[in-house]
Amino acid sequence: MQQPKSSKLSNKVLLVDDEKSIRMSLAQSIELAGFEVITCASAEQALEKLRAQWDGVIVSDISMPDMDGMTLMSQISSIDSEIPMILMTGHGDISMAVAAIQQGAYDFLEKPFSPDKLLDVIRRASEKRALSLENHRLRNELETQVALGPRIIGNSAEIVQLRRLVASVADTPTDILIEAETGTGKDLLARYIHEHSNRREHKFVAINCGAVPESLIESELFGHEKGAFTDAKARRIGKFEYADSGTLFLDEIESMPLVLQVKLLRVIEDRSIERLGSNESIHLDLRIIAATKVDLKALAEQGLFREDLYYRLNVVKVTIPPLRRRKDDIVLLFQHFSIIASTQYGRDVEELSRERMAALMSHDWPGNIRELRNIAERNVLLGENCTFDFDNKLIPQEESGLNLAEQVAQFEKMLIHSELGKCGGSIQDTQNSLELARKTLYDKMKKYGLDKKDYKP
Repeated sequence: MQQPKSSKLSNKVLLVDDEKSIRMSLAQSIELAGFEVITCASAEQALEKLRAQWDGVIVSDISMPDMDGMTLMSQISSIDSEIPMILMTGHGDISMAVAAIQQGAYDFLEKPFSPDKLLDVIRRASEKRALSLENHRLRNELETQVALGPRIIGNSAEIVQLRRLVASVADTPTDILIEAETGTGKDLLARYIHEHSNRREHKFVAINCGAVPESLIESELFGHEKGAFTDAKARRIGKFEYADSGTLFLDEIESMPLVLQVKLLRVIEDRSIERLGSNESIHLDLRIIAATKVDLKALAEQGLFREDLYYRLNVVKVTIPPLRRRKDDIVLLFQHFSIIASTQYGRDVEELSRERMAALMSHDWPGNIRELRNIAERNVLLGENCTFDFDNKLIPQEESGLNLAEQVAQFEKMLIHSELGKCGGSIQDTQNSLELARKTLYDKMKKYGLDKKDYKP
């Protein structure tokens, strides 16, 4: 029998028939054609296994006790109307077939039918299902690309944990301290927290404490009244007041002058400010997110940062891991930035060779996400003429922290992770792409903690 083209097919089949002999016989024929078959003795069992965007087709008998095939089709349609349903009956007639098609069945088979006829219908239904899932994935991707607001991209354990932490505190009123190296996305994370909080309809106000001259930062934050100082020719609203009801992001908080840290502590505790040149207290309702690229506790111990302010800010601390500690996300992030750059510059995205992917994985990324994004943009702009700054450079074992076997395993995991993503979790497509035996692929997935369910579109 002709093997299905797995790159184009959704190769799952849910087979529903209350007669065991028929169910097992049909399952065997379908499996021999290369499909993954899930058998159910009743409609109720089938419904328990289905969810929206299920990646397969359904073959069901019509005449079954308790719930018949027509009712099952109606129930499935309420879950996902695009799942193809193939109905079988030994008591069919033209009127029943017409009714089934009108109600949404993909096709109708009257018993007895040949295995080849059933497989032909399943292949066509699978192609349709794969196409609808791909269209759905592309629609989601397009919506994601054009949607307002930042995203935290990555599937590494540390990023998953970070998303969970943020989700647990986003809607609370607590202030947050972000600690991370330069280039990891502190501003993006602060915006993400704001957009996922109940303050999302209000302002997100950001100020880099290290970029404002010390002589101006107090006025920038607190505002001033007319005549408060020589150049104060009119009243000015400061960042604190401007961010009322929303979120104020203080980046590079370690650069804030010590004298101003005292006033910041008072704002955090009292939630009120006084403009320069005024004695009027203004009550504020805002969340403060502070970010630093250094260890504030160490600075406090050296007397370079107020210890009381550190502990007040440190109620909830979110640490963004550097890129070198989340190498499982490198290829995904590179692809993400490449898609953005291709849209921005009107260029096609060329697939990276495995040698190039290995170079990405081997690099230590001192510039973190910012460095990766720049390289992705350069690759889109220059194509084959693009050279990575770190091409042909080997990272010594003492720098990478991994021995040769660990580096090889990390690269192997990255390759399998990448191929599973490209194949939408299809084991057959992935094993064909990597030229691995099915058992070998399963063993390696188990070794690296990879689950095909995580790659479904």
